[in-house]
Amino acid sequence: MSDISCKLLIIGAGPGGYVCAIRAGQLGIDTVVVDEGKPGGTCLNEGCIPSKALIHAADEFHKIARAPHGPLGICTGTPSLDFAKTIAWKDGIVRRLNSGVSALMKKAKVRFVTGRARFLDGKTVSINGSGDGQIIRAEYIVIASGSAPVELPDLPFGGPILTSSEAMKLTQVPESLAVVGGGYIGLELGTAFAKLGAQVTVAEAEDRILPLYDRELTRPVEARLDALGVTVLAGAKAQGYADGSLQTDQGPVAAEKVLVTVGRRPRTAGIGIEELALTQDGPFIKIDSYCQSSMRGIYAIGDVTGEPMLAHRAMAQGEMVAEHIAGHAVEWDKRAIPAVCFTDPEVVSCGAAPGEIAGTSSASFPLQANGRALASEREDGFVRVVWRDSDHAVEGIQAVGAGVSELSASFALAIEMGACLEDIGATIHAHPTQSEALHEACLHALGQALHI
Repeated sequence: MSDISCKLLIIGAGPGGYVCAIRAGQLGIDTVVVDEGKPGGTCLNEGCIPSKALIHAADEFHKIARAPHGPLGICTGTPSLDFAKTIAWKDGIVRRLNSGVSALMKKAKVRFVTGRARFLDGKTVSINGSGDGQIIRAEYIVIASGSAPVELPDLPFGGPILTSSEAMKLTQVPESLAVVGGGYIGLELGTAFAKLGAQVTVAEAEDRILPLYDRELTRPVEARLDALGVTVLAGAKAQGYADGSLQTDQGPVAAEKVLVTVGRRPRTAGIGIEELALTQDGPFIKIDSYCQSSMRGIYAIGDVTGEPMLAHRAMAQGEMVAEHIAGHAVEWDKRAIPAVCFTDPEVVSCGAAPGEIAGTSSASFPLQANGRALASEREDGFVRVVWRDSDHAVEGIQAVGAGVSELSASFALAIEMGACLEDIGATIHAHPTQSEALHEACLHALGQALHI
């Protein structure tokens, strides 16, 4: 294949990479994207999208299975599950979105090259080679190669030991599943498989699940896991797999399959960044407020730049970088990036947590006092607001409850726009919706609570 010259080369077609490419194309920048896989990266192909499809299917199956035992008067027979068909449906959604991303890049006149890029120098990469492959030369290069699951020495991937990607490719629900790691990925998939009929055990090395969130937020999730029959082993360290069981320091756990979700590492090995001697921040690429690395003209976005490893953070960085290269006066200065755990119930955190910033206070409103939550049979949870004492500026908003992920945008918007408690308290919220809980939390903070 002939060599290519362009103004912008993006290594990786995940959420950060493809958004950067589309925006760059819109701005008239000659752009090329290189990726070994299909457009969309881990998020679209193996992570965010397929996992949410699996979670939805599990929720529907669980609702039908428990309907005769609930208070709604719904009578059904015992449901059965064709899991292979469920997976095929999930894969169909992924293919549709793959096609959509490809079409959007083509519309923006972005060229897509399939292969592995490796740096030869700060302006040149080789595709599928170390100088003998196709050569791409670019004025600017964006590293958006994403991340990969962390592998434990005692639990190497393969056979019954699964990554999250492999778990979503199973065509049969395992009778028993051990989840190593009680973070959001492990709990999302563990909960889904529990609803589909697997006996699930979660082994978390810390003293509780979701250790990055405060206990008040995680308590409803713990209660729900218990109700679903999920066993949680807190403070348990995995030590290997033998005789059909996960071996832990608290004893063996019967497990047909073991899902390892102990974190993710930046995917930078093999792309030749050692040729550039970029400044690192631990295992991550260090960047400035323009997402530029220590080498001029080399940018990095998304998971390779560290926490939070969130698709929407990568997307926002990608858009900003494209505009910076186009000469726009932009920089990375986000006050709040919402994080969502799609557990049951869901958890949302945006901005500062209680006690994180001096001179702040917090107040909550329980969903058991919210009409829409009660009418949906899901009253577990609350919405909490954190504000600055001096001027009532909202510094953080958190929530736990069924479907609260859909409130995340309003949480982020309130913080980004510099809203005060009085601003949200004076905003009319539609009734009956769960969004009223944010309104009521702010009123509670002002000493004007109406429904508690």
